[in-house]
Amino acid sequence: MAHDGQTVTSPLLADLSALTGAALPQVEALFEAGRAGLKTKVAVGGKVSNAAMEEHQFAAHALAWLATYVEALRQMRAWAGRLEAEGRFGEMEGLICQICFGEYLAQVAGGIPMSQGEVARLSDLGLEWRPEGAAAALIARGNTPAARARLVELMRDNQGRATFGASGLDEELEMIREQFRRFADERVVPEAHDWHLKDQLIPMEIITELAGMGVFGLTIPEEYGGFGLSKASMVVVSEELSRGYIGVGSLGTRSEIAAELILCGGTEAQKQHWLPKLASGEILPTAVFTEPNTGSDLGSLRTRAVKVGEDWEITGNKTWITHAARTHVMTLLARTEPETTDYRGLSMFLAEKTPGTDEVPFPTPGMTGGEIEVLGYRGMKEYELGFDGFKVKGENLLGGVPGQGFKQLMQTFESARIQTAARAVGVAQSALEVGMKYAEDRKQFGRALIEFPRVAGKLAMMAVEIMVARQLTYFSAWQKDHDKRCDLEAGMAKLLGARVAWAAADNALQIHGGNGFALEYQISRILCDARILNIFEGAAEIQAQVIARRLMD
Repeated sequence: MAHDGQTVTSPLLADLSALTGAALPQVEALFEAGRAGLKTKVAVGGKVSNAAMEEHQFAAHALAWLATYVEALRQMRAWAGRLEAEGRFGEMEGLICQICFGEYLAQVAGGIPMSQGEVARLSDLGLEWRPEGAAAALIARGNTPAARARLVELMRDNQGRATFGASGLDEELEMIREQFRRFADERVVPEAHDWHLKDQLIPMEIITELAGMGVFGLTIPEEYGGFGLSKASMVVVSEELSRGYIGVGSLGTRSEIAAELILCGGTEAQKQHWLPKLASGEILPTAVFTEPNTGSDLGSLRTRAVKVGEDWEITGNKTWITHAARTHVMTLLARTEPETTDYRGLSMFLAEKTPGTDEVPFPTPGMTGGEIEVLGYRGMKEYELGFDGFKVKGENLLGGVPGQGFKQLMQTFESARIQTAARAVGVAQSALEVGMKYAEDRKQFGRALIEFPRVAGKLAMMAVEIMVARQLTYFSAWQKDHDKRCDLEAGMAKLLGARVAWAAADNALQIHGGNGFALEYQISRILCDARILNIFEGAAEIQAQVIARRLMD
């Protein structure tokens, strides 16, 4: 796309590395000042007070978002540096980087959107900032209409590549991406909307094919029947499958959570028994944690497990259980010490069940269930479950020692949130592709929609923010793969990725106009699917609170 009849090359690109390098310390200093200030408000007797954290929740969440933006800018600069060193930092990548810095620095100065009606401001942290030097230059000239127009021109001439800008991954991961991109395009995209409209389970033949491709054993060690690949590989697979349909991208999440629980907390016998079956797809798992009145407060779970001889009997209710009907095993969290009322006294079970049918979804004795009808994320379905004397073998207490359930679950949250961030990137990418195709094809007033600046601007910002979320997600996976603590980075990736997915879907629907509101158009499904990402694996508010609490350590 031309601007005033000419191809635009940003005057910032030649100095981008120097400008971003000089701007970063300004926001890093802001973050440190904000963290120090919040500590003085929430520390009581040298320890962080939960009550004080709630009292100052707006400040705490503003700090969480500020920290997320600072880390995102760091990772975007690191991405640009790697590509530049490899000779792969072209004009498209430069524009993505400069628009990102221009926009995110401007939002730090003026207010970071936490949701549609909530803005995190520096004043919430008692801070002021007048950008100067490099930061001021990037804000003034980074995210301009001309830069966005040029980026979209390059996106239109992208030689059929749907992912805009080099991802920065190595050759092996790019090969994995290409394999699963093809699978998604050929086997998922043509059918996904029909599955959604008919509220159907993803066909078993798709699950069988995914099992044959190794999706369920991707990160399980080779000694237990898996491929022993990196978390980064799982991120790429989850991203591409979710681009096709979030339900398909989430199938691997079930096995990932179960395998992580067993690897981190299981006995050797449990690892030998369960992991090969998970890896091959012989058994499908589901996670059974949430209860009707607990939501994110897992420590207050009431479902109880009582020892009967060598075995256990479980009684209670669970809700929002994904893919519950046709799975073979439940990672089930229950209270084994009835006198406790918090996270202590919870245990994790590998509770076996018989897969159901459409006619009889829950045939196992002691277990009942009913479907929860939902807006989106339909391909595995959601259920409420009831347990009344449901029997679990004694050998299926995870780790063989009661009272370890909450600790075992916490060990999986890093991987779960990294994967959720990857799913968010995939959904956002899907929204961008669908929105861009419609903008290219749809003509109004004698021109394609994409030729109107505000339509093009939406597409440009989608591409930029998807790359930001992608790099933050890749970084959290890299940390995990290198045995570094990454709960903070994973939480940030999930927090930002979910917002980016919703924004991309909403903007893509807006580009469709009235047609976007019609069920027959894919974007109506993508919007519904995107909405759940801000809720599951930690609602955005809980996620911000967790990040803020971690920043006080």
